[in-house]
Amino acid sequence: MALPGVTRLDHIGFTVPDLEQAHAWLVDVLGCEYLYAIGPLSSADDWMSVHLGVDARTVLRQLRFYRCGDQAVFEVFEYQAAGQRTVGPRNSDVGGHHVALYVEDLDEAVSWLRARGIPVLGDPTVSAGPSEGQRWVYFRSPWGMYFELVSYPDGKAYDRDPSTFQR
Repeated sequence: MALPGVTRLDHIGFTVPDLEQAHAWLVDVLGCEYLYAIGPLSSADDWMSVHLGVDARTVLRQLRFYRCGDQAVFEVFEYQAAGQRTVGPRNSDVGGHHVALYVEDLDEAVSWLRARGIPVLGDPTVSAGPSEGQRWVYFRSPWGMYFELVSYPDGKAYDRDPSTFQR
Protein backbone atom coordinates (compact mmCIF):
# COMPACT_ATOMS: atom_id res chain seq x y z
CA MET A 1 0.00 0.00 0.00
CA ALA A 2 1.37 3.40 -0.98
CA LEU A 3 1.44 6.53 1.13
CA PRO A 4 -2.15 7.81 1.12
CA GLY A 5 -3.02 11.21 -0.30
CA VAL A 6 0.15 12.01 -2.25
CA THR A 7 -0.77 14.14 -5.25
CA ARG A 8 2.47 15.86 -6.37
CA LEU A 9 5.95 16.99 -5.47
CA ASP A 10 5.76 20.13 -3.33
CA HIS A 11 9.38 21.32 -3.10
CA ILE A 12 13.02 20.29 -3.13
CA GLY A 13 15.22 21.34 -0.22
CA PHE A 14 19.00 21.60 -0.23
CA THR A 15 21.72 23.16 1.90
CA VAL A 16 24.31 25.61 0.61
CA PRO A 17 27.45 27.05 2.24
CA ASP A 18 26.66 30.67 1.31
CA LEU A 19 23.05 31.72 0.89
CA GLU A 20 23.89 35.05 -0.76
CA GLN A 21 26.00 33.28 -3.39
CA ALA A 22 23.24 30.71 -3.94
CA HIS A 23 20.62 33.48 -4.17
CA ALA A 24 22.55 35.27 -6.91
CA TRP A 25 23.10 32.01 -8.81
CA LEU A 26 19.50 30.80 -8.50
CA VAL A 27 18.09 34.16 -9.62
CA ASP A 28 20.69 35.27 -12.20
CA VAL A 29 21.63 31.90 -13.73
CA LEU A 30 18.58 29.68 -13.30
CA GLY A 31 16.05 32.52 -13.46
CA CYS A 32 14.32 31.53 -10.24
CA GLU A 33 11.88 33.88 -8.57
CA TYR A 34 12.76 34.66 -4.94
CA LEU A 35 9.65 34.16 -2.80
CA TYR A 36 10.47 34.67 0.90
CA ALA A 37 12.87 33.94 3.77
CA ILE A 38 12.57 32.47 7.27
CA GLY A 39 15.12 32.59 10.07
CA PRO A 40 17.37 32.54 11.85
CA LEU A 41 16.08 29.58 13.83
CA SER A 42 17.64 27.83 16.79
CA SER A 43 16.43 26.11 19.93
CA ALA A 44 17.55 25.79 23.54
CA ASP A 45 16.18 22.25 23.69
CA ASP A 46 16.33 19.31 21.24
CA TRP A 47 13.81 20.71 18.73
CA MET A 48 16.41 20.96 15.91
CA SER A 49 17.44 17.36 16.46
CA VAL A 50 13.92 15.99 16.76
CA HIS A 51 12.41 17.87 13.81
CA LEU A 52 15.33 18.34 11.40
CA GLY A 53 17.69 15.48 12.28
CA VAL A 54 20.62 17.83 13.00
CA ASP A 55 22.69 18.49 16.12
CA ALA A 56 20.49 20.16 18.76
CA ARG A 57 22.82 23.19 18.88
CA THR A 58 22.55 23.84 15.13
CA VAL A 59 21.54 27.30 14.00
CA LEU A 60 19.52 27.56 10.82
CA ARG A 61 20.87 30.91 9.70
CA GLN A 62 18.14 31.32 7.12
CA LEU A 63 16.10 29.42 4.61
CA ARG A 64 14.72 30.90 1.43
CA PHE A 65 12.11 29.74 -1.02
CA TYR A 66 12.45 30.15 -4.80
CA ARG A 67 10.17 29.27 -7.69
CA CYS A 68 11.82 27.99 -10.86
CA GLY A 69 9.59 28.05 -13.92
CA ASP A 70 5.97 27.30 -13.18
CA GLN A 71 6.47 24.19 -11.05
CA ALA A 72 9.68 23.72 -9.09
CA VAL A 73 10.03 25.30 -5.68
CA PHE A 74 13.41 25.18 -3.97
CA GLU A 75 13.80 25.49 -0.20
CA VAL A 76 17.41 26.55 0.29
CA PHE A 77 19.06 26.34 3.72
CA GLU A 78 22.19 27.81 5.25
CA TYR A 79 23.16 26.19 8.56
CA GLN A 80 25.78 26.83 11.21
CA ALA A 81 26.49 23.44 12.77
CA ALA A 82 29.22 21.68 14.68
CA GLY A 83 30.85 18.98 12.55
CA GLN A 84 29.12 20.17 9.39
CA ARG A 85 30.43 18.44 6.25
CA THR A 86 31.26 20.96 3.56
CA VAL A 87 31.75 18.61 0.61
CA GLY A 88 28.61 17.37 -1.11
CA PRO A 89 28.13 13.78 -2.23
CA ARG A 90 29.05 12.66 -5.73
CA ASN A 91 26.23 11.26 -7.81
CA SER A 92 27.57 7.76 -7.10
CA ASP A 93 27.58 8.27 -3.31
CA VAL A 94 24.69 7.24 -1.12
CA GLY A 95 22.61 10.39 -0.84
CA GLY A 96 23.91 11.63 -4.18
CA HIS A 97 21.40 13.73 -6.03
CA HIS A 98 20.77 16.26 -8.76
CA VAL A 99 18.02 18.62 -9.81
CA ALA A 100 16.86 18.33 -13.43
CA LEU A 101 15.43 21.33 -15.26
CA TYR A 102 13.55 21.03 -18.52
CA VAL A 103 14.60 23.38 -21.36
CA GLU A 104 13.08 23.80 -24.81
CA ASP A 105 16.43 24.17 -26.64
CA LEU A 106 19.24 22.21 -24.97
CA ASP A 107 21.99 23.45 -27.29
CA GLU A 108 21.07 27.08 -26.69
CA ALA A 109 20.97 26.53 -22.90
CA VAL A 110 24.34 24.74 -22.86
CA SER A 111 25.94 27.50 -24.94
CA TRP A 112 24.52 30.09 -22.54
CA LEU A 113 25.96 28.26 -19.51
CA ARG A 114 29.39 27.83 -21.10
CA ALA A 115 29.52 31.49 -22.19
CA ARG A 116 29.15 32.40 -18.51
CA GLY A 117 31.87 30.02 -17.35
CA ILE A 118 29.48 27.60 -15.65
CA PRO A 119 30.99 24.10 -15.53
CA VAL A 120 29.11 21.81 -17.93
CA LEU A 121 30.02 18.11 -17.69
CA GLY A 122 30.74 16.92 -21.22
CA ASP A 123 28.50 17.35 -24.21
CA PRO A 124 24.76 16.60 -24.30
CA THR A 125 23.94 12.90 -24.27
CA VAL A 126 21.31 11.29 -26.49
CA SER A 127 19.18 8.77 -24.60
CA ALA A 128 18.03 5.40 -25.93
CA GLY A 129 15.38 2.85 -25.02
CA PRO A 130 12.34 4.20 -23.13
CA SER A 131 14.02 7.64 -22.93
CA GLU A 132 14.76 7.84 -26.68
CA GLY A 133 14.01 11.36 -27.86
CA GLN A 134 15.57 12.90 -24.78
CA ARG A 135 18.89 14.73 -24.57
CA TRP A 136 20.53 15.81 -21.33
CA VAL A 137 23.67 17.24 -19.75
CA TYR A 138 24.85 17.91 -16.18
CA PHE A 139 26.29 21.16 -14.88
CA ARG A 140 27.44 22.34 -11.45
CA SER A 141 26.60 25.18 -9.15
CA PRO A 142 29.32 27.27 -7.47
CA TRP A 143 28.95 25.13 -4.31
CA GLY A 144 29.35 21.89 -6.27
CA MET A 145 25.76 20.68 -6.45
CA TYR A 146 24.78 18.85 -9.62
CA PHE A 147 22.03 20.18 -11.86
CA GLU A 148 20.84 18.69 -15.14
CA LEU A 149 19.30 20.17 -18.26
CA VAL A 150 16.83 17.86 -20.01
CA SER A 151 14.99 18.31 -23.30
CA TYR A 152 12.59 16.08 -25.24
CA PRO A 153 10.52 18.42 -27.41
CA ASP A 154 8.95 15.54 -29.36
CA GLY A 155 8.44 13.40 -26.26
CA LYS A 156 10.17 10.21 -25.13
CA ALA A 157 9.70 6.79 -26.69
CA TYR A 158 8.01 5.62 -23.49
CA ASP A 159 5.44 8.41 -23.73
CA ARG A 160 4.64 7.56 -27.36
CA ASP A 161 4.16 3.81 -26.76
CA PRO A 162 4.50 2.59 -23.14
CA SER A 163 3.38 -0.93 -24.12
CA THR A 164 6.72 -1.59 -25.84
CA PHE A 165 8.69 -1.14 -22.61
CA GLN A 166 8.70 -3.54 -19.71
CA ARG A 167 7.61 -2.07 -16.41
